[in-house]
Amino acid sequence: MADIKQLSPSVINKIAAGEVIERPASVVKELMENAIDAGATRIDVSLVAGGAELVRVVDNGCGIATDQLTLAVAPHATSKIQEADDLFRVGTLGFRGEALASIAEVSRMVIRSRTAESAAGAEIEISGGQLGPVAPCGCPIGTLIEVHNLFFNTPVRRKFLRATQTELGHSTEVFTRLALAYPDRHFTLRHQEKLVYDLPPTDDWLARIAAFFGAELAGQLIRVESRDGPLKLAGYVANPSQSRANQKMQYLFLNGRAIRDRSLQHALGEAYRGLLLTGRYPVAFLEIEMPPEEVDVNVHPTKLEVRFQDGGRIYSQLLGTLRTRFLTTDLTARLQPAVAPSIAATDPNSAHDPDHAARLQSELVAWAKGQLGQAIGAAQTGGESAAVSLAPELPNADVLASHPSLASHPSHISHPPHFSSSPATRFQLIAHPRPQQQPLELVRLDRSRLPLLQPPTAPSPNPIAASAAATADGATAYAAESLRQRPAAIQVHDRYLVAETDDGVVVIDQHALHERVLYEEIREKVLAGALETQRLLVPEPVDLSPAESAAALAEKDLLARLGVEIEPFGGGTLLIVGYPAMLAKLRPSELLRSLAAQLLEGGKAPERRDLLDDLLHMIACKAAIKAGDPLSPEEVAALVEQRHLAQDSHHCPHGRPTALVFTRDELDRQFKRT
Repeated sequence: MADIKQLSPSVINKIAAGEVIERPASVVKELMENAIDAGATRIDVSLVAGGAELVRVVDNGCGIATDQLTLAVAPHATSKIQEADDLFRVGTLGFRGEALASIAEVSRMVIRSRTAESAAGAEIEISGGQLGPVAPCGCPIGTLIEVHNLFFNTPVRRKFLRATQTELGHSTEVFTRLALAYPDRHFTLRHQEKLVYDLPPTDDWLARIAAFFGAELAGQLIRVESRDGPLKLAGYVANPSQSRANQKMQYLFLNGRAIRDRSLQHALGEAYRGLLLTGRYPVAFLEIEMPPEEVDVNVHPTKLEVRFQDGGRIYSQLLGTLRTRFLTTDLTARLQPAVAPSIAATDPNSAHDPDHAARLQSELVAWAKGQLGQAIGAAQTGGESAAVSLAPELPNADVLASHPSLASHPSHISHPPHFSSSPATRFQLIAHPRPQQQPLELVRLDRSRLPLLQPPTAPSPNPIAASAAATADGATAYAAESLRQRPAAIQVHDRYLVAETDDGVVVIDQHALHERVLYEEIREKVLAGALETQRLLVPEPVDLSPAESAAALAEKDLLARLGVEIEPFGGGTLLIVGYPAMLAKLRPSELLRSLAAQLLEGGKAPERRDLLDDLLHMIACKAAIKAGDPLSPEEVAALVEQRHLAQDSHHCPHGRPTALVFTRDELDRQFKRT
């Protein structure tokens, strides 16, 4: 057995460097954080070869006294922690006392610094952990640190560095996060002596975001803000149209520190549930302020991960804040100025036809301005439509309490319907006449009648409803008046509905809208335990694979809540003994096979609430009218009327937009009128 020996300081420092310094970006992070902690109002970062050859950070902070320069690069030496209890109320970015010592151990470092009290500065050079003498030098107040030839004495680590552009990307990301967290500071970034960013201080966080990610994204951001005692949440989240394929555009800041937190990222995903397609992730820039003693930032050497004292409280606040904001925000998809050229470019038949997009717009305007009048005459039978209430009834607290898996999931809790802050963007039409007391129904071609949301009679007890009450009251009166003023929509290509709005035209995907309406109605009934189940006189046998049969039987109770009652019949065969009455025209065997396949999808057991939500999505999709189904004018009017009663009518349950608005100004630009 080998003898136990004390490691040398050099080896200890190299081990520490391996934990703290992974690549040049780690150096950029540590030096920039030190500059911020020093009170710098300007921080200049310069890189050579992505930082592998040189990282230089210059600040105008408080500086380091001459007699403390050697101590600054000593292991576990810091001015930010005095006693152990300070670790549980950290108010600075750096505090471990490892950064400079670790960097100096694996590089050639130069430090020049001067305090306001000193007439001159001082400098020190360190090479591979070996300190040179402290010498006087001329320099302004603040600190300059240069890190040359990172990992020059640890070739194993150096060979794992990537290409210059890759390392530059990582360093730029670190720079971005810190510059976003502190918009009141002046930051610059240079690479190979070329200016990459010059960011003057600003009190407009949106301007700082736009400097990094462009005005187009900044223009699609939605302001959010809430407070719960000492806990404050503020920032911006993007319109669902600006989603990404990964979570890299989710910037979370805790007391000025950029963090990664799976729980908060999960809350973001839940807030956008039903607004984004599968595999897409929201964009967010959020600041959280809370007492330092309520969070442990000493979990990870790089301080990116933290541990909250009450993570559930923060999760709930983030989720509730976003969902409440979305309910009072117009999330209807709109034509962007760059859309038409890009569409034309991707159409192989129009790649050499620059007028193709203009012709499409011309046809669209013809539908909205000319043919709509003819469609109205065919659709109307006289009289005025009954006024529609725009405040859907919500399940009471007892109902939610009886379904804990749903009550804890915001996607399953009814909210007030979505209203545009600008009534001009809402859809207005003349609905077909109907008796006041009859439930509104949509005729699904000539094969079945699918009941939709009914006008409610009771006010909502949900606290979220109160926050949108003023908007709802105004929108109700406006929509009732609009029903007497606006023409009905028309169907084109048996898949889209087109109508006029005050500021342009709107094109609706009939399947996506009907799917959203059906989903919300079925969800309401499941929440209230009122989904009608029809017992079959003759049970219907359905043959499934052994895996599908086992999965369906394992979730027998869950399927029963959806109105699908099954019993084993032997082998892989199941008997359907009960079926949702509202889906009577959808073949029970087809639905059960789809449900069984959904239960097996993903390869692992999902959370029960997510599984139920997925099944509701699938049922609504199966039951909704399809693209290619012709609709009568009455059916078109009935479907569009329901758009006002769905809380998230701008997106289908799978996250696809249900409508696209073409504003009058955008049409004018396409026709060169402006």
